[in-house]
Amino acid sequence: MSEKYLHIYNILINFTRNKELYQHLKRDDDFSDRLSIFLLHFSFFLKNFKNDKNKKILQEIYDFNFRQLELSIREIGYGDQSINKKMKEYINLFHSMVSEIHFWNNLNRPDKLKIISTFLDPLGNNEKLLDYFDDFNNNLSKKNLNFYLKSVINH
Repeated sequence: MSEKYLHIYNILINFTRNKELYQHLKRDDDFSDRLSIFLLHFSFFLKNFKNDKNKKILQEIYDFNFRQLELSIREIGYGDQSINKKMKEYINLFHSMVSEIHFWNNLNRPDKLKIISTFLDPLGNNEKLLDYFDDFNNNLSKKNLNFYLKSVINH
């Protein structure tokens, strides 16, 4: 598989590794928590750049990212049957996220908080997570897909 979109995957991973996201956890974070946060980042990414012009590229990015996730799960040590089951769960979770945040910009704060709580509960202070993802969404909306494709990003 081409590594053409590895830099986008790595950008999303770097956002996911943001220590501020984990400061208010009610428990020690684990792979599942980090994966949920990664998928939420990726959901906002796709939401912001989804249009007819970007359709093919976004599909390639989607395929690449989920292949990378599968490789990560294999590295953890899951067997082939477990991987298929886990990937199906993660893909379903991701599609639920995409569906819920589709109209994010039109939602009020309590509705946004409900969405964050649905996918990241009981991580901790969901108000802070909501503020973070609002900012993340706003920052994405100020750029175009080429900005990320050219890997010209300041973290």
